[in-house]
Amino acid sequence: MEIGFLGLGIMGKGMSMNLLKHGFKVTVWNRTLSKCDELVEHGASVCETPAEVIKKCKYTIAMLSDPSAALSVVFDKDGVLEQICEGKGYIDMSTVDAETSLKISQAITGKGGRFVEGPVSGSKKPAEDGQLIILAAGDKSLFDESVPAFDVLGKKSFYLGQVGNGAKMKLVVNMVMGSMMNAFSEGLVLADKSGLSADTLLDVLDLGAMTNPMFKGKGPAMNKSSYPPAFPLKHQQKDMRLALALGDENAVSMPVAAAANEAFKKARSMGLGDLDFSAVIEAVKFSKE
Repeated sequence: MEIGFLGLGIMGKGMSMNLLKHGFKVTVWNRTLSKCDELVEHGASVCETPAEVIKKCKYTIAMLSDPSAALSVVFDKDGVLEQICEGKGYIDMSTVDAETSLKISQAITGKGGRFVEGPVSGSKKPAEDGQLIILAAGDKSLFDESVPAFDVLGKKSFYLGQVGNGAKMKLVVNMVMGSMMNAFSEGLVLADKSGLSADTLLDVLDLGAMTNPMFKGKGPAMNKSSYPPAFPLKHQQKDMRLALALGDENAVSMPVAAAANEAFKKARSMGLGDLDFSAVIEAVKFSKE
């Protein structure tokens, strides 16, 4: 099975490498072509434009940073739309809003292609380990044909029905995650400022009902003010913004998420956008000083 892959950032690199390791033929493209070099060393082919990837491959996956990047790859010159046609499938695994996903879907299907949105829950390590959770929606036949690749990329794939449902589910998941990270950050700072050991707080949380992989995985590094980017803070803030817009559309009051979004915005204004989203704790520390 040959697969095209557009976007080799933190997530896309690990995902495409996994496909190669499991015997898939992979053709890659990235806006900065030098990022393709490591994949080439492991057997990938490279194309210079998204259109060339679509022309070569029956199935193409995109993993891009935000809605504007997802739209650009499809609609710009030498983009996906120039070569998509009947018999080809496009799977966009970027985290975007439902409106963006619907716009891409309509353009792809209008040219005779099939479309699935498949945003993922998980960051750098799950991407590298093939442990993502795939939240797919759209063309059911394309989803079914993509399952062999999804089984390599993730530990579970959900089919959620019509296009837009995958995007919405991902935004809800990331809204909860961002809100949790803010509460966790406040707890760590409060423990420290109260004369308690933040490391002991991690032990207490890990033994109780609130134990979870995010606290366990992020906490020790946060206590050392270390934030290597598994999921960049700027992308978490983007997802909070999109989730709040979804709340507006559905008249859902979300004061906790709104407050969390403000904390991420504050962290971005402090120059922390490219660090891991756990760096939001620095905004909490700043507010307490």
